[in-house]
Amino acid sequence: MALESNERPGRPIAKFESMLKTDDVYFFDAEDFEDIIHHYLNNGKVALAKKAIKIGLQQHPDSIQLKLLDVEVLVFENNLDDAEQLLDKLQLLDSSNEEIYIQRANIYSKKDNHEAAINLLYKALDLTDNGYDIHSLLGMEYLFMDDFQMAKKSFMKCVSFDEHDYSSLYNVIYCFEFLEDFDGAIYYLNDYLDRNPYCEVAWHQLGKQYFEKRLYPEALTAYDFAIISDDTFMGAYFEKGKVLEKMGKYLDAIENYETTIEIEDPTSHAYLRIGKCYEMLNNNEMAKYYYYQTVHEDPLLDKGWLAITDFYYKKRNYEKAFYYINKALNIDGENPLYWKKCAKINAALKKYDQADYAYKQAVDLGNYELTTWLKWAEVAQLNNDLNSAIQILAQGREFYPESARLQYKMAGFHLLGDDPINARIVLIDALKNDIEKLFFFEEEFPQFAATEWTLNIIADIKKASN
Repeated sequence: MALESNERPGRPIAKFESMLKTDDVYFFDAEDFEDIIHHYLNNGKVALAKKAIKIGLQQHPDSIQLKLLDVEVLVFENNLDDAEQLLDKLQLLDSSNEEIYIQRANIYSKKDNHEAAINLLYKALDLTDNGYDIHSLLGMEYLFMDDFQMAKKSFMKCVSFDEHDYSSLYNVIYCFEFLEDFDGAIYYLNDYLDRNPYCEVAWHQLGKQYFEKRLYPEALTAYDFAIISDDTFMGAYFEKGKVLEKMGKYLDAIENYETTIEIEDPTSHAYLRIGKCYEMLNNNEMAKYYYYQTVHEDPLLDKGWLAITDFYYKKRNYEKAFYYINKALNIDGENPLYWKKCAKINAALKKYDQADYAYKQAVDLGNYELTTWLKWAEVAQLNNDLNSAIQILAQGREFYPESARLQYKMAGFHLLGDDPINARIVLIDALKNDIEKLFFFEEEFPQFAATEWTLNIIADIKKASN
């Protein structure tokens, strides 16, 4: 027997959940079912949402809104064919319902057909007087297409509808940042702050834009206003600390990082920054203390282990540096910079085989920096593998064909390998490329730099250039 809703006082959600625990069936208005379903969907309780849809449609079989919520769940669960069939039926009943076009757009988006999704969303816009949610969806579709200009415009419209929509505000600034239009972001945020002078989120974002442009005093002022607007805004204190670091005001930076720890539970990132500040102040004991606090707070933070590695590397305690770089690699073995650091430590320990392996890992993982090729070649040469050293430099020249430094080093290695023919070819290329950088060759290979053979080549190049 179905009971009328007024027979069971209380909120619809509580009443619905009470019904599920009994054999009774309560009657709800269609609008109540919509509220119940939205509640469960917003809280990720899809199974309960589906139960509510099923019972709702039993009580209100003609409710288009309940059927559209059924479509929403079908799309969420990737039952796209069933969703499309249901939408086809609904469109025959109500072709001017914008939600039908929105759900069709969601289906196309799931199929990575973002252009079609955008076209449908614009149709939905034509059918509604309130396009706030649709502009948000449009913004996301444009982001999927990497069209940051149009995404920015869509999210700006969301902010114009609701200036407290901070999610859209963040997305607007994200688009500006991706486009590297920091001046545009600054202008937009200042305009926004003229209307919302106590918005800590906007002040915080403005500070980040000034920071990117290295306008540190302006960034500091923006973060101060963010803190005035909300003195518990942890992010503003943290970012202010970073600005103060850049300005060399390490004690002030530490004070701000410590404030973040007072506001919320300690974070490994705050400990790490405090450690960096103490290191810059040459307070090694405090620096070391906070670095160890960092990894104690979060043992999986590879940057913490790397900070300890760098600390000991600078102290030339290479054994400890080696121990801690392996900690970082155990956490993130796909990080090429960690492998490069590992290679440098092994080279300092004269473990050239291991250094060679580490440099190879760094390159295989995408580190193609000029210094990587130069140092890797040096390691191979120190490992008495001159052929490999030359091959490494040849690889490096593919990435840096105009690097005179690579060419001078290669010429020197050819001479070390008693190969004057190839040495002459490469040395001539280097001299033609940049004779001003001959000092690289003279400093690294003094035994060859002043020989008659080398001086004649230099003289010939100078003569030809005149």
